[in-house]
Amino acid sequence: MSESIRLGLKENAKQFTLLVIVNAFVGGMIGMERTIFPQFAELEFGVASKTAILSFITAFGISKALANYYTGRLANRYGRKNLLVMGWLLALPIPFLLMYAPSWGWVIGANVLLGVSQGLTWSSTVVMKIDLVGEKNRGFAMGLNEFAGYFAVGIVAFLTGYVAQQYGVTPYPFYIGIVISVVGLVLSVLWVKDTRVFVHKEHAGDTTARLDHVFWETTVKNKTLSSVTQAGLVNNLNDGMIWGLLPILLVSLHYNHEHIGIITAIYPTVWGIGQLFTGKMADHYSKKAMLFWGMLLQGLAILWIPFTADFYVLASLSAVLGLGTALVYPTFLSTIAQATSPTQRAESIGTFRLWRDLGYAFGAVISGITADVFGIEYAVWGIGGITIISSLIIQFRMPAQIKTTQVCMNADEVKQALRTHKKVQLLDVRSREEYEQEHIPEALHIALPDLPERIPQLDKGYLYITVCDKGGGRSAEAATRLKEQGLDAIWLCGGTQAWLHPNPEA
Repeated sequence: MSESIRLGLKENAKQFTLLVIVNAFVGGMIGMERTIFPQFAELEFGVASKTAILSFITAFGISKALANYYTGRLANRYGRKNLLVMGWLLALPIPFLLMYAPSWGWVIGANVLLGVSQGLTWSSTVVMKIDLVGEKNRGFAMGLNEFAGYFAVGIVAFLTGYVAQQYGVTPYPFYIGIVISVVGLVLSVLWVKDTRVFVHKEHAGDTTARLDHVFWETTVKNKTLSSVTQAGLVNNLNDGMIWGLLPILLVSLHYNHEHIGIITAIYPTVWGIGQLFTGKMADHYSKKAMLFWGMLLQGLAILWIPFTADFYVLASLSAVLGLGTALVYPTFLSTIAQATSPTQRAESIGTFRLWRDLGYAFGAVISGITADVFGIEYAVWGIGGITIISSLIIQFRMPAQIKTTQVCMNADEVKQALRTHKKVQLLDVRSREEYEQEHIPEALHIALPDLPERIPQLDKGYLYITVCDKGGGRSAEAATRLKEQGLDAIWLCGGTQAWLHPNPEA
């Protein structure tokens, strides 16, 4: 089976293209709200406070962040496709809830549902594309994925702005969401295929060092992963501010719905189209440099917004902000994919996306309160300053080398793992005679020729450390076979001899 599975963009072009299309529909669901929501809140429900208006972004950000994390945690257990379909099922009632909401609380509830739906659908398509392409074109793959999603955000934001200008903010703009959710569900159910078998294929030949604790290393401990994570959080913090406050700022400058739609659509459209190029750049150029310059461009563009009321200058700043975001967005994901092993990748991406999308909530709360107390200009300047600080963290904390490799574990590392982790098992793959002559006390014995028929009996929740006499022969082959079947495995450096008869000079 594993021989028929081939990693690569060209090798899996049909399924990859389908996932790009599906992700465009996922992005379209956000675009449905992007332009019209502040006006929708004030005209339909009389909600005028900046903090209250931005509460819908807070609800969306928190629910999407949590859904991202659990999608990553559960992807290997339940399958990517099943989570994708579940996300689309949750999307179906959202446009109806918004059209017929009797109070602002119902709108908040609809956005909680939208956040969960987005976490399930977008996270699933991201992980599935990474599964398919392997390491060579991962940045380009993420560029295509994010292009499709955010280009759709921009297009649908423009369409809803135009429809709102012509026919009012409700119900007609939300009809677009009904079409998007139905088509997305049908495509996912009928034609998308699960990609876990590709993970097993890649894992068999992977030497990336495993993380001791995926959540904490992605969040704070690992310098590469945590630097990317804080930048992702700040990126969406400023995106949440732009989403909520930019339309309000433009209304205060007496722009109509159509002009607001154009300015707010330029940012995600440039962001989306730009990723067709920046994703490919991430495969060839320094990821650290792209992240630094992208965050810096974002910060500078945001700082300049309050200084102008000119339509063309604001449109240009929206484009610069989109370019900066395009530099970082696919690079975030390709960096994390490169820095993690295939079996831990989904969880690490889920953790990153948890913190990244909590940025929506932080951005909405910080900018909303600041705007109410001090004015919109101070909210914009504050978020711009935070974004520049994030670029400096990338520059001075993130190492240039992203991937750390580990072919085998030495005896001391294994002993530490046995003391600190319950689900670690030594697996001696030598012959029965060799095992009986001497063996590591904790080791389970399964001779290498017997391994294929015994693999189904092994618990996939364990890390298996394979052991032979001196390490690297039979133990390396056994670890590869285990990984091909979806188990976590690595071989013991030096084998039984290094464990039982350690060389003091080694």
